[in-house]
Amino acid sequence: MDLRKLKTLIDLVSDSNVSELEITEAEGKVRIVKGGGAMVYQAAAPVMVAAPVAVAAAPVAEVPVAEVPLGHVVKSPMVGTFYRSSSPGAKPFVEVGSQVKEGETICIIEAMKILNEIEADKAGTVVKMLCDNGQAVEYGQPLYVIE
Repeated sequence: MDLRKLKTLIDLVSDSNVSELEITEAEGKVRIVKGGGAMVYQAAAPVMVAAPVAVAAAPVAEVPVAEVPLGHVVKSPMVGTFYRSSSPGAKPFVEVGSQVKEGETICIIEAMKILNEIEADKAGTVVKMLCDNGQAVEYGQPLYVIE
């Protein structure tokens, strides 16, 4: 089940009077339980059927180590959606060649409809952007290279 579909299901349960939702698909089983202000997400291993079913996993955007230039790599502190600017059509926080100060906002990662400002953890010059605007990112995924 892809991340967007899972996020939509969690939002639906969160915004409704439903306290529990369980979905079974060919890829596996998902159970979302709402209780006491906290959401619990459980994913079960795929259920095997009599005839083998080929399941194609969505490609995860990874940057091979050989492609990351030398310098300080700013990594994603969470899973979410990467945005270069504060709103659609707005000027990006940084571009390649931008000078950044430690603590300066360089991007936003949206997770569960919360916009999290990601700050530079090192002062320097942005030499490479490793994510596209609107791209899903994983925890620890490289976002920028600063020298």
